[in-house]
Amino acid sequence: MGSTAPAEVVRPSSDVRPDLPWLAIVWNDPVNLMSYVTYVLQTVFGYARPKAEKLMLDVHHKGKAVVASGTREEMERDVQILHSYGLWATVQRDSA
Repeated sequence: MGSTAPAEVVRPSSDVRPDLPWLAIVWNDPVNLMSYVTYVLQTVFGYARPKAEKLMLDVHHKGKAVVASGTREEMERDVQILHSYGLWATVQRDSA
């Protein structure tokens, strides 16, 4: 007599994707000067002038730039701070 091994139970795997970060995005606007946007990015995020200028140029030429990433709560706080400086900014979940 042969013995049979128990059947393997296949369970659907739960979603194991890592928690994708959230993004703070600054949008181009007709109000703020490029030098002011650079200043705000340096002040809020502590970016060195070259990095702040690169992000500002992305905003100017591409219409937007991702200026920070992290948890939703962190990005909501950062966007509120950017709003207090008069910049147009939004929070978005990273889709990568």
